Formats: sequence, C-alpha cells, structure tokens
Amino acid sequence: MRRIAIVSALVVVIGPAVAAQAGDCPRFRGPAGDGQFSETGLLKQWPQGGPRLVWTAQGLGKGYSSATIAGGTIYVTGMDDNKQGHLFAFNLDGSPKWKAAYGPELDKQGPSVAGTRATPTVDGDRVYLLTGFAKLVTFDAAKGQVLKTVDLVERFKPKQAQFGFADSVLVDGQKLICTPGGPDASVVALDKSSGETLWQTKGLSQTTGYCSARIVQKGDRRLVLTMLGAGVVAVDAATGEVVWQHEYPHRAAVQPNPPLYADGMVFVSSGMGAGSAMLSLAETNPTAAPVWAEKALDCQMQGTVLIDGCIYGTAQSANKGLVCLDWKTGKVLWNAPEVKMGAVTAADGMLYVYGTDGTVRLVKPNPTAYEPVGQFAVSVGTDEHWAHPTIANGRLYIRHGDALMAYDIASGS
Repeated sequence: MRRIAIVSALVVVIGPAVAAQAGDCPRFRGPAGDGQFSETGLLKQWPQGGPRLVWTAQGLGKGYSSATIAGGTIYVTGMDDNKQGHLFAFNLDGSPKWKAAYGPELDKQGPSVAGTRATPTVDGDRVYLLTGFAKLVTFDAAKGQVLKTVDLVERFKPKQAQFGFADSVLVDGQKLICTPGGPDASVVALDKSSGETLWQTKGLSQTTGYCSARIVQKGDRRLVLTMLGAGVVAVDAATGEVVWQHEYPHRAAVQPNPPLYADGMVFVSSGMGAGSAMLSLAETNPTAAPVWAEKALDCQMQGTVLIDGCIYGTAQSANKGLVCLDWKTGKVLWNAPEVKMGAVTAADGMLYVYGTDGTVRLVKPNPTAYEPVGQFAVSVGTDEHWAHPTIANGRLYIRHGDALMAYDIASGS
C-alpha cells in the first residue's frame, strides 16, 4: 500500500494499477441517463465484506456529484472551505492528474446543503459542468483549463433555485441542453462551441426540477425528456418545440429523478408522498389521468431503473425500503423494508443500491422476492451518502462527500 498526496487530495492505492478498458461512463447515471451502465463481466455475488477496495481519494471537499469516466480519466467535483468549486481529474489507478478551480459553489442557505451538485459530462476533449449558481463551464478535458463560462441566470432570468441548480449537462451533437427554468426557458440548448442559444422552450416557464434530462426516441423523433418543477415534459431535441407535457406536481417542486421510458410510456416518481405514475406519451392533455399510479414508491432523489418489466427504486416513505413494481400495471410485487432509502443503479443484470445509511448492496433482480447477494459499509468520507454510484471499466465508484472510492467488481477478481 502506498500513499500519494498531490493536488490537495490524499490517495491510498491498494493493489495494481487499473488498465483502461471499454465501458466508460461519460455522464450521470449511465450512457443513456437511465441508471443502466454498459459494463459486463461483473461479479454476480460479493464475498463477505464486499468487493476489494482498490483505492481511496480524499480531499475533494463538499459535494454530491457522481464520478464520470472517459478516456482513461475520472472526473469529479468538490467545494473547498472558501466555497470555491473544483473539478478533479484522476488516472484510473487513483493518482491525481489535475485540479481546476471554476468559481463559487453553493453554500448552505435556508434548507439547502453546501457542496457541488451536478455531475460533470465528458464529450471528446471537453468536460461540461453546471454549477449550483447556473454557470455553464467548459473545461479542456486533458489539462483542466476553463475555456468558457456562460451565466444561465444572466441570460435566461430564472430565480436562483432553492437547492442550487443541479442538472447534469446533456450533450446532443453540437448542443448542450440544460434546464434553467426561466421565463420561456424551462429547457434550453446552447451551441457547445460558441455558447450561443440555439433554442429555448417558448411558452414553457416552469421552474427547474433539479432533474438531468435524457434523450429518448419516439418514432422518427428524438425527444428531450425531463422533470420540471410542476411535471414531466418532452421537447423536440432539434427545435425546442414542446411536444408533450403532463402535470405531476410536487409540493416543494423537487423532481430530480430522470423519467424511465419504453414503448411510448413514461414512468415518473417523486418523494414526499407524491409516489409514482405511468404516463402515455401519446396523451396530449396535461391533466389526463395516469395509466396507473402507485404511492408505495415515492422516490426522493435516488433514481429508478427498469429491468425485465420491473421497476426498482427506494421509497422515502417509512417501512417501504427497496420497492419492485410491475411496469405494465404498477402492482407492488415486493418491498424490502430493511433496505434504507438510497441510489439505485444497474449493470450486467444486477442492481446496486447505495443507501443513505452508508450500506452498499448488490441485489439480484427478481420479480417475486428481494434477493441480496452481497453488501458492505462505506466507512470513509464525510456528510450525507447521497451521490449516485458509477460503474465503469470493472470498477464501482462510490463518492461520499470528501472521498471517492474505487472497488474491483470484475468477475474473477
């Protein structure tokens, strides 16, 4: 074991360096933003105490962003004691590459919590990041140099989001898509080279819902699908035309869970008792009744995944835990109260649940019963266990406040 202290981060390396492989994850919650990661060849059961911890990096500061991985580099953000945000870059063996300051990040104000929010998005030789104050920052991916900053508050006039702007930038070809929530600008697209506005959603002035948008295909049309403060919307990715919307209010306008999509159907879930609903993308009436609704799965901000006709997520409601719903009917197939509320992701046919109590669980998807096949406790880091796990190149990356940990989950390890 060797210790490295570079660019204000402490890295503990256990075992050999990791070689770059296929299976990068350049954005929040997987390549499609649906909580599914493209990795294969992963462990189907963990040994006692969990998978091997390969390395730990400490000194990131406050933050809740996930790690993103592309081109042999890991990117993650953090806020220092002077309330300044930093983008960190690490090699796959955990050794630091560079650290880039990009300006103020959100301090605690009212009910909000201090620290970085959005996850950086990697696209070729650029990294894009939206700060808690809605500054859209472009970095050189190799050197960390700040190349451009666009102030979305100044341009689109949204109110400062109560919990800080938190959506991770969606890259669509030449477009950078964000949800500032301004007048006639709930969703906007900027040119990724010049920063000029390509389109904004005229006639749609909902506040941001803290949700990271994703692209879905409906027939021959590509749609930007996301949650805003008062509901879910689908916007033409090419023009910004609002194609479809459905009212789905939340009493605090907090809707961070990216919708799930399949065969023209949209699944949404919100916390504070709002629950879940299945909506038809063909329905043009914003007040139309859902295809089905279910209160058991009121996911706060931890995300949901769809596997083999079943929806998996954790509930904010007491004594619900991990919940499994039938996609077609909304029927609760089972729930596991012993699993605390936490982020749910999936890879290689398995569920990864990172609970707010610091427990990480590996679960085999099963429509009839909860089937855990391994767990471990995160004992390093600071503040809340809120960041979503990332899975790439045979590694499970867990961010806990000040620390980022890499675990070896490749089959045969």
